[in-house]
Amino acid sequence: MKKIIAACLLTLPALIASTTAHAQAYPSKTIRWLVPYPPGGGSDFLARTVGQTLSQQIGQPVVIENKAGGNTAIAAAETARSAPDGYTILNADNGTMVFNSALYSKLTYNPEKDLAPVTLMGRFPMILVVGPASDAKDAKDFIAKAKARPGSVNYGSAGAGSPHHLAMELLKVNAGLHMVHIAYRGAAPSLNDVVGGQIPAMMVDLAAGGGFIKSGKLRPLAVANPTRLPQLPDVPTFAELGYKNVEAAALVGVVAPAGLPADVLNTLNKQIVSAINQPAVKQRLIEFGVEPVGSTPQQYTDLLRSETVRWHKLIKDQKITLD
Repeated sequence: MKKIIAACLLTLPALIASTTAHAQAYPSKTIRWLVPYPPGGGSDFLARTVGQTLSQQIGQPVVIENKAGGNTAIAAAETARSAPDGYTILNADNGTMVFNSALYSKLTYNPEKDLAPVTLMGRFPMILVVGPASDAKDAKDFIAKAKARPGSVNYGSAGAGSPHHLAMELLKVNAGLHMVHIAYRGAAPSLNDVVGGQIPAMMVDLAAGGGFIKSGKLRPLAVANPTRLPQLPDVPTFAELGYKNVEAAALVGVVAPAGLPADVLNTLNKQIVSAINQPAVKQRLIEFGVEPVGSTPQQYTDLLRSETVRWHKLIKDQKITLD
């Protein structure tokens, strides 16, 4: 009897540990979701829309925390320093994962080593737009007029190093244009100046510029997408106009601190992708101007690698720096 009791006592800690581990299977507490931009923008909308459904699915709070600054580097560095347990995640776009490492000589985080891709949530394809007073009949006419006046045509962007800025640089390279970049603090003020005629054109995503396009205050000339956008079926792609390499979009995904256990990564991926694919969520994203995706971690990783190659070349060739 003493031997039986002793054996039971020896196995009790293991049973307790196993039960505790099972009871605290991921996720078992609040998930903190960092957004590296102020409230109200496309990235914030995406996180809040998906995060609400994610919270319902997992039965745990998902708290969205806006932490803007440093061209997304502040939130990225904080995520990189967090415990790799799945309870701190980050909304990451091209700037975070692709552009910053070429735009800055020194970064407070390494996108490849410090952050683990979870899933690409959605794409914000870029659109070339002009104001209502523009005399450009179409995209070909705009390009011809800009080419005829090298250095005298300005264009706006949501900020230096933003997807909007680099999308126009991509067009400049492929069409042989020399235009002057005017960087704004966000898409809204640059859009207002295009509408008001202070600057003639910019690249913008549908989420930011869709309202102006619908109201006729902006005229879309071409989309930097492989296919025409369903919301703008009459607007050609740049490929249709002979510029097949002019494809650009803000790519917004979720990343976590590097070293995330495989089972936690897979659970997080499946739950976020499931939330994106809920019909009501998907419809909200499409209406907002987002192309929903929901990829595997490997698909997202492969995309980031290929994007890094092509955008780093453009940034270096154009000598674009934010130092």
